[in-house]
Amino acid sequence: MSKIGYSFKIEDEDVVAKVTGRALRISPKWSIELAREVTGKKLTQAKDYLDDIIEQRRSLPLKRFKKGVAHRSDLVKTDAGRYPKKASQYFIELLESAEKNAEYKGLDVDKLYVKHVVAQRGPILRGFRSRAYGRASPSNTQTTHVQIILEER
Repeated sequence: MSKIGYSFKIEDEDVVAKVTGRALRISPKWSIELAREVTGKKLTQAKDYLDDIIEQRRSLPLKRFKKGVAHRSDLVKTDAGRYPKKASQYFIELLESAEKNAEYKGLDVDKLYVKHVVAQRGPILRGFRSRAYGRASPSNTQTTHVQIILEER
Protein backbone atom coordinates (compact mmCIF):
# COMPACT_ATOMS: atom_id res chain seq x y z
CA MET A 1 0.00 0.00 0.00
CA SER A 2 1.36 3.40 -0.90
CA LYS A 3 1.93 6.19 1.58
CA ILE A 4 -0.83 8.79 1.62
CA GLY A 5 0.34 12.39 1.87
CA TYR A 6 -1.42 15.53 3.04
CA SER A 7 -2.60 18.28 0.71
CA PHE A 8 -1.06 20.94 2.94
CA LYS A 9 2.60 21.80 3.40
CA ILE A 10 3.50 21.68 7.11
CA GLU A 11 6.40 23.88 8.19
CA ASP A 12 6.85 22.71 11.80
CA GLU A 13 5.75 19.16 12.66
CA ASP A 14 6.20 19.80 16.41
CA VAL A 15 3.19 22.14 16.77
CA VAL A 16 0.64 20.29 14.62
CA ALA A 17 -1.55 17.22 15.07
CA LYS A 18 -2.83 15.41 12.00
CA VAL A 19 -5.58 12.92 11.30
CA THR A 20 -6.98 11.45 8.14
CA GLY A 21 -10.12 9.46 7.41
CA ARG A 22 -10.07 7.33 4.28
CA ALA A 23 -13.13 6.09 2.38
CA LEU A 24 -15.63 7.28 4.99
CA ARG A 25 -19.23 6.48 4.07
CA ILE A 26 -20.42 10.07 4.17
CA SER A 27 -21.57 12.47 1.50
CA PRO A 28 -18.73 14.30 -0.25
CA LYS A 29 -20.97 17.33 -0.80
CA TRP A 30 -21.78 17.87 2.87
CA SER A 31 -18.20 17.05 3.86
CA ILE A 32 -16.84 19.76 1.57
CA GLU A 33 -19.28 22.30 3.03
CA LEU A 34 -18.44 21.22 6.61
CA ALA A 35 -14.70 21.46 5.89
CA ARG A 36 -15.12 25.05 4.72
CA GLU A 37 -17.08 26.02 7.85
CA VAL A 38 -14.84 24.28 10.41
CA THR A 39 -11.52 25.59 9.06
CA GLY A 40 -10.07 28.39 11.19
CA LYS A 41 -12.14 27.75 14.32
CA LYS A 42 -10.75 26.83 17.72
CA LEU A 43 -11.06 23.12 18.47
CA THR A 44 -13.71 23.57 21.16
CA GLN A 45 -15.72 25.95 18.96
CA ALA A 46 -15.59 23.51 16.05
CA LYS A 47 -16.84 20.61 18.17
CA ASP A 48 -19.62 22.75 19.67
CA TYR A 49 -20.64 23.90 16.18
CA LEU A 50 -20.85 20.31 14.93
CA ASP A 51 -22.87 19.31 18.02
CA ASP A 52 -25.30 22.15 17.27
CA ILE A 53 -25.72 20.86 13.72
CA ILE A 54 -26.47 17.36 15.00
CA GLU A 55 -29.03 18.71 17.48
CA GLN A 56 -30.47 20.99 14.72
CA ARG A 57 -29.86 24.17 16.74
CA ARG A 58 -27.76 25.66 13.92
CA SER A 59 -27.78 24.83 10.25
CA LEU A 60 -24.84 24.44 7.91
CA PRO A 61 -24.82 27.25 5.33
CA LEU A 62 -24.50 25.84 1.84
CA LYS A 63 -22.54 27.95 -0.62
CA ARG A 64 -21.61 25.48 -3.35
CA PHE A 65 -24.15 22.64 -3.30
CA LYS A 66 -27.29 24.67 -2.68
CA LYS A 67 -29.52 24.10 -5.70
CA GLY A 68 -33.07 23.28 -4.61
CA VAL A 69 -32.29 23.49 -0.88
CA ALA A 70 -34.73 25.08 1.54
CA HIS A 71 -33.93 28.36 3.28
CA ARG A 72 -33.11 28.51 6.99
CA SER A 73 -33.96 31.46 9.21
CA ASP A 74 -30.85 31.21 11.40
CA LEU A 75 -28.42 31.92 8.56
CA VAL A 76 -26.76 35.24 7.78
CA LYS A 77 -25.31 36.20 4.34
CA THR A 78 -26.82 33.08 2.75
CA ASP A 79 -30.19 31.37 2.72
CA ALA A 80 -29.74 27.69 1.89
CA GLY A 81 -28.86 25.35 4.73
CA ARG A 82 -29.02 21.76 5.90
CA TYR A 83 -28.31 19.59 8.96
CA PRO A 84 -25.82 16.90 7.83
CA LYS A 85 -25.87 14.73 10.96
CA LYS A 86 -23.88 11.74 9.75
CA ALA A 87 -21.05 13.82 8.29
CA SER A 88 -20.95 15.95 11.47
CA GLN A 89 -20.62 12.83 13.64
CA TYR A 90 -17.69 11.60 11.56
CA PHE A 91 -16.05 15.04 11.73
CA ILE A 92 -16.39 15.05 15.54
CA GLU A 93 -14.75 11.62 15.72
CA LEU A 94 -11.87 12.83 13.55
CA LEU A 95 -11.44 16.01 15.62
CA GLU A 96 -11.35 13.97 18.83
CA SER A 97 -8.76 11.65 17.30
CA ALA A 98 -6.64 14.66 16.28
CA GLU A 99 -7.03 16.05 19.81
CA LYS A 100 -5.70 12.78 21.26
CA ASN A 101 -2.81 12.89 18.80
CA ALA A 102 -2.03 16.41 20.05
CA GLU A 103 -2.12 15.25 23.68
CA TYR A 104 0.27 12.43 22.82
CA LYS A 105 2.67 14.94 21.22
CA GLY A 106 2.49 17.13 24.34
CA LEU A 107 0.59 20.05 22.80
CA ASP A 108 -1.71 22.30 24.84
CA VAL A 109 -5.26 21.26 23.91
CA ASP A 110 -6.74 24.63 24.91
CA LYS A 111 -4.59 26.45 22.34
CA LEU A 112 -5.43 24.21 19.38
CA TYR A 113 -7.29 25.51 16.35
CA VAL A 114 -8.27 23.89 13.07
CA LYS A 115 -5.56 24.93 10.63
CA HIS A 116 -6.59 22.89 7.61
CA VAL A 117 -9.49 20.65 6.61
CA VAL A 118 -9.97 19.11 3.20
CA ALA A 119 -12.65 16.70 2.02
CA GLN A 120 -12.27 14.87 -1.27
CA ARG A 121 -14.37 12.31 -3.09
CA GLY A 122 -13.26 8.75 -2.42
CA PRO A 123 -13.92 5.55 -4.33
CA ILE A 124 -17.49 4.58 -5.14
CA LEU A 125 -18.59 1.31 -3.55
CA ARG A 126 -20.52 -0.47 -6.28
CA GLY A 127 -23.61 -2.47 -5.43
CA PHE A 128 -26.97 -3.43 -6.85
CA ARG A 129 -30.56 -3.93 -5.78
CA SER A 130 -32.62 -6.77 -7.13
CA ARG A 131 -35.71 -5.63 -8.99
CA ALA A 132 -38.77 -7.26 -10.45
CA TYR A 133 -38.56 -9.66 -13.39
CA GLY A 134 -34.91 -10.54 -12.73
CA ARG A 135 -33.55 -7.07 -13.33
CA ALA A 136 -31.11 -5.14 -11.15
CA SER A 137 -30.55 -1.45 -10.44
CA PRO A 138 -27.27 0.08 -9.29
CA SER A 139 -27.04 0.97 -5.62
CA ASN A 140 -23.73 2.75 -5.24
CA THR A 141 -22.33 4.29 -2.05
CA GLN A 142 -20.24 7.47 -2.17
CA THR A 143 -17.19 7.70 0.08
CA THR A 144 -15.08 10.63 1.21
CA HIS A 145 -11.46 11.19 2.24
CA VAL A 146 -11.05 13.78 5.03
CA GLN A 147 -7.79 15.33 6.28
CA ILE A 148 -7.66 17.51 9.39
CA ILE A 149 -4.65 19.40 10.74
CA LEU A 150 -4.74 21.10 14.15
CA GLU A 151 -2.13 23.68 15.10
CA GLU A 152 -1.16 25.22 18.41
CA ARG A 153 -1.28 29.01 18.60
